Amino acid sequence: MNDPLAHVRDLFDLDDDVVYLDGNSLGAPPRVVAERVREVVREQWGRRLIRGWSEGWWEAPERIGNRIGRLLGAAPGQVLVADSTSVNLFKALMAAVRNTDRAEIVVDAGTFPSDGYVARSVAELTGLALRPAPPEDLDLRDTTAVVLLNHVDYRTGRLLDMAELTAQAHAVGAKVVWDLCHSAGVLPIELDALGVDLAVGCTYKFLNGGPGSPAFIYVPRHGQAAFEQPLTGWTGHEVPFAMDPEYRPDPGVSRARVGTPDIISMLALEAALEVWDHVDLRDVRAKGLALTAHFRSLVEGLPGIEVITPADEWRGHQVSLRHPDADRLVERLAERQVIGDHRPPDVLRFGFAPLYNTFDEATRAATTLKELL
Repeated sequence: MNDPLAHVRDLFDLDDDVVYLDGNSLGAPPRVVAERVREVVREQWGRRLIRGWSEGWWEAPERIGNRIGRLLGAAPGQVLVADSTSVNLFKALMAAVRNTDRAEIVVDAGTFPSDGYVARSVAELTGLALRPAPPEDLDLRDTTAVVLLNHVDYRTGRLLDMAELTAQAHAVGAKVVWDLCHSAGVLPIELDALGVDLAVGCTYKFLNGGPGSPAFIYVPRHGQAAFEQPLTGWTGHEVPFAMDPEYRPDPGVSRARVGTPDIISMLALEAALEVWDHVDLRDVRAKGLALTAHFRSLVEGLPGIEVITPADEWRGHQVSLRHPDADRLVERLAERQVIGDHRPPDVLRFGFAPLYNTFDEATRAATTLKELL
């Protein structure tokens, strides 16, 4: 099959004997990362020592945020790399409901559990009600303060209509927070154009930042002055090194910072993002749809298998299957060098990263699954 991204695979450090289809949990490492980390440790830290903070370290959260922002349809100065997705989600939700006279937080009923845990904590801290609702029937009201939605469902791979659901929230005067963990690096996103209020996401999946790499938060420029987050750490101060006893937030997106950034992980992420200089997101999306369609065509009808990922374009870059022996099948696939993952109780997930996965790998994974069944 025609693959306009075939050349990009060479930018990754991959074992050709392994079919790696778990990029929706942890992306593969670009080759440049290992050498960059060595350089950071040996030279920037090892030789420059504390001088590194004035030689690019301090500005890294904003600089790398701008790089991610280009993949999200966000103009410079609106995306910050910091902390974890859960921490950023807590900041976003608390900021969204601060000083509200509304009564409820609505959360995607199928949300990633950690998002649900954070939303419940915010509800308990603020006295608001938490109402889970399916995205197709949110039943938003003039009492809704904020809606939390997952752009791509982590279990099924279903893709939500960001434009339509953002408009629904705004129609009743509510804000919307989008979790982009399974869509950043998957398809073109237009946060600015759609008027999204706030968004968060991780960088270790399809952005290939490495295990535990720092997450990102999007705060649009027009909403930054009103973004009052609850974690008022020193690096979010207007003049951090003044050590002022009174907290005054930075006027821009840097007010979303909290503590000292994790420089080694952050600079590893910056190196990993260089692979995006070689691709067009439209090609990534087209290949992702083609890869998942190809794999789906090979596994539909296999004994005991139910495909639960949408067949139309409203899907991310994963194919999820249901089988009563899913956990054991994932283990046996791994024994044959085909790496997917299992979500209890009975879901097999196969995440396709168009930057490095091939159609031959999709065929090999489907053939191996067929043999096991």
